[in-house]
Amino acid sequence: MRTYRELFAAPEFTPLFVCSSAQGAAQTVSGLALGTLVYAATGNPLLSGLAMFGPALAQVAGAATLLSAADRLPPRAALAGLALFLALGTAALAIPGLPVWVMIAILVAEGLLASLGGGVRYGLLNEILASGGYLLGRSALNMASGAVQIGGFALGGVLVFTLSPRGTLLTGAALYLVAAVAVAGLKRHQPRAEGRPSPAETWRSNVLLWSSAPRRRVYLALWVPNGLVVGCESLFVPYAPQHAGLLFACAAAGMLAGDVLAGRFIPPEGRTRLVTPLHLLLAAPYVIFLLGPATPVAAAAVTLASVGYAASLLLQHRLMELTPDELSGHALGLHSSGMLAMQGVAAVLAGTLAQWTSPAAAMAVLAAASVAVTVFFPVRPEPSPGVATGTQHRSKLPLTRGKSSPGEGQDTHDAHRAGAAEGG
Repeated sequence: MRTYRELFAAPEFTPLFVCSSAQGAAQTVSGLALGTLVYAATGNPLLSGLAMFGPALAQVAGAATLLSAADRLPPRAALAGLALFLALGTAALAIPGLPVWVMIAILVAEGLLASLGGGVRYGLLNEILASGGYLLGRSALNMASGAVQIGGFALGGVLVFTLSPRGTLLTGAALYLVAAVAVAGLKRHQPRAEGRPSPAETWRSNVLLWSSAPRRRVYLALWVPNGLVVGCESLFVPYAPQHAGLLFACAAAGMLAGDVLAGRFIPPEGRTRLVTPLHLLLAAPYVIFLLGPATPVAAAAVTLASVGYAASLLLQHRLMELTPDELSGHALGLHSSGMLAMQGVAAVLAGTLAQWTSPAAAMAVLAAASVAVTVFFPVRPEPSPGVATGTQHRSKLPLTRGKSSPGEGQDTHDAHRAGAAEGG
């Protein structure tokens, strides 16, 4: 599978594509509305960042207790149920007079269950595409996520101005319902793994995945550098309240360009070698925020930097090379949950630094930290070893069904952030 024409010819890819895109649009629109609503009510950049990215912190609890269900639930039913739950929760957030702590509680519940979403969705993607098709399929979903975020943040800004933040939240709830309806186009698939999901099984598989040193390095490279940069993004609203939607749209545009580059034009032999340069590109332009640039300069820096999110796509491909097929959904779910959790931690750190200093200074500090992590702990090219599966090793072909891609790997969502995406 080498072309997008072949990709969309796969019978079940289109409904999965529509489901993922509608959910990404819902998350984008409702996230901007909620961040604006909380900041207007409290004037607190920390709470605003938590409202947009805090639910990612709940991914830690989900990854520790629920992820074994990603390969043990019927995918169609799981995706439909999750979309309906998110629609209900988002509609509840629009209730007038709802205390901020209740909003955070709802967001935590959404984040907890959403920890399953990436694993189920991208595990199914790996299942329905022909051999070698996962990287291309994930690239297409990421590009759609980028396009959806560009339009979603622009539309969200208009809706917040015309309908109010609460009206925009209801629009997000309606988009989640569209995602639930799109799932009806999928066939019924059996769970990929046998047995009952349980916290004990989740923990056993997490330990197994983490026991391999090459996989550990890939996971940390997926989580830390881009998580710190998402912390910078969490301060767009306090930095430029009137132009935050523009900055988010520019970030999505840069991510879209990077995904096109990684998905179609980077040859396999160059993928690992480009991870470090892309991570440096992701963080370095944000250092300019220390000077408090005007909106046009800030938008250009954000667009350029976000091309670097393509490193996550390449790293997810590497993760799938190192992971047994029967753990693919769980592995991608662990990646997604860890990535989103790191983004939540970075959002809290960014908000705290912004309160002590300023949003611009906090963004520059987190960008410098991301550069430092990339420089001192680079991902180096290495041969593909046998796949560690506890006490056994099993060889894996370089192209198996289900190569992973950015931000969510086969196990999760996200796009690069997702929170802000899922983007993607």
